[in-house]
Amino acid sequence: MTPQSSSQPLLFSQSRLEYVDVENMDLPRTNADGVDVIDPTPEQKYLFDTQGWLLIPGLLDESDVRQMRAYCEQLHSDPESLPESQRSPVAGPLEKLADHPFIVGFMNEFLANPDLTSQDCYGFRMESTSLCVRSEGEGSFGPHNGNGLWRMPGDSHHYRCAPGKARSGLTCVVWELNEVEHGGGGTLLVNGSHKGAFLPPVQDPESPLWTTYSCPAGSLLIFCEGTTHSTAPWASAQRDRIAIFTRYNYVNSKWHKWQPHPDLLAAMPAKRQTLFRPVHVEGNLVDAV
Repeated sequence: MTPQSSSQPLLFSQSRLEYVDVENMDLPRTNADGVDVIDPTPEQKYLFDTQGWLLIPGLLDESDVRQMRAYCEQLHSDPESLPESQRSPVAGPLEKLADHPFIVGFMNEFLANPDLTSQDCYGFRMESTSLCVRSEGEGSFGPHNGNGLWRMPGDSHHYRCAPGKARSGLTCVVWELNEVEHGGGGTLLVNGSHKGAFLPPVQDPESPLWTTYSCPAGSLLIFCEGTTHSTAPWASAQRDRIAIFTRYNYVNSKWHKWQPHPDLLAAMPAKRQTLFRPVHVEGNLVDAV
């Protein structure tokens, strides 16, 4: 068996009588574009584990945001002007968001299966994506989820943790491509509810338990789907909410019925294609080279 230091979490290996060597897992160090992965900091890991969500303000370059926002506006208002395979929030300039360096680093930490990952194959899956465009007054309050420590086996909306390690299950990534004002229609969240043992009393949108955020265009919100969250009416008359909502999951688990267009998938770099491989464990380590 692999020796373990007392400071490392003990994780059982897949189908073998040994522990995972946490310090030497072969997690991808670059994304499909060859860009170095950005690992979450100790503070970011702590905040996500305790809050159930994390905000990274202004992660994208302004030039990228402009291109992505223009593509979203075309996709929303005139999809027929795009080839069928490109009518997707994972196409065009948006494609590189699927395995953005910070996304890979974050999912390596909170979602990757160490036995089903390599430098050429991601240890997690991207299982859905959608475009959100809301004008003033659009969107409604609808709280849901929570209690991720107590979900039934097989339910993707869960959260698991041991000293020094956490697993987020179904995880939502929101790319905010326009500025979001505090209380102006960004996603509402209840801190710590992914670990809650009781149902949260938050049916009133004015409950002090709700928290939200403000951020510039190009910011990233990540939250565990086991965190209680809600949409909210968009309040700005100056700009629409333009956001990409994407879910990631374990290699062997699937919640959403979604796949990218086969032509779009075939045109992606081989390493990026591993985000969309079949949902199972046995032999599910792809040689992407």
